[in-house]
Amino acid sequence: MRQLKARRPDSVDSRGMSAFAADVVALLERLAQAGPLPRVHALHLPPLSADGTRAGEFCAVELEDGSLGLSFVVLGDTLADLRAPLGRAALVGMPALLLARGYAEGSGAQRALGFAAVNALTRHLFDRSRYEPPAAGDSIGDLGLRPGDHLGMVGLFPPLVPKVLATGAQLTVVELRADLAGPRDGWHVTLDTGELDRCNKILSTSTVLLNDTLDAMLEHCRHAERVALIGPGAGCLPDPLYARGVTLLGGTWILNAVAFKVALRAGEPWGPCARKFAIGRDDYPGFDHLLANARAHAPT
Repeated sequence: MRQLKARRPDSVDSRGMSAFAADVVALLERLAQAGPLPRVHALHLPPLSADGTRAGEFCAVELEDGSLGLSFVVLGDTLADLRAPLGRAALVGMPALLLARGYAEGSGAQRALGFAAVNALTRHLFDRSRYEPPAAGDSIGDLGLRPGDHLGMVGLFPPLVPKVLATGAQLTVVELRADLAGPRDGWHVTLDTGELDRCNKILSTSTVLLNDTLDAMLEHCRHAERVALIGPGAGCLPDPLYARGVTLLGGTWILNAVAFKVALRAGEPWGPCARKFAIGRDDYPGFDHLLANARAHAPT
């Protein structure tokens, strides 16, 4: 059985960096060459009372210009490490790009913070270039599911299962957790990534960007018509994902930053403060276009 596992050697460069993470950070290095980037203003964490709930799964890095970037924190000891007061204080005033490099070069809490900084700098670029991602058409990755389709779901999204089955599509879920594996009523959960080879459409959690399973997953999606990667943490530049075969990136677009920060710190739902977006590969203007627009709209 081929199980979802940590990144393969050919997805890591000579310095031990995740190839995807290195590609994303390289784009942000180019952004830095176009003008000064904002520094880190604050780290926002969910309260202890939210542990074990969806509201307690993400942190947010805030930049000096108000840009916010999210990152999943329920991996290993990440959240406990982030709650250390000295560590949080040291982040204030740090160059955001320096923190973002931790996504490519660090591990654990450092990598989660780095990814949040990557997402915050992506929002900074989107705002500077006056690009606003389109709203998501549905919660199933805008995959247009219909009878005859076979959806491979990477990471179990329980609320989405009835919606998928209602389309008439077959459903196979690939999970890391052995306790979830087994048959269900009309669908099943497996630990075998090889089962994705039989699926013509893929819906993946954005957690694969943090737990080193992105390449292992995409290796079995080369034949798929569409590959959607979704989740609140899916806020990075999509260019390196599209180059790897992903066709859609769906994340969270924060509409009211003040209310969002209050909700996150209180362990409350973010719904009223944000909306879901979906950036299709064929409709995305591309990093070079965004960078050119950012330069054109730079203050003189």
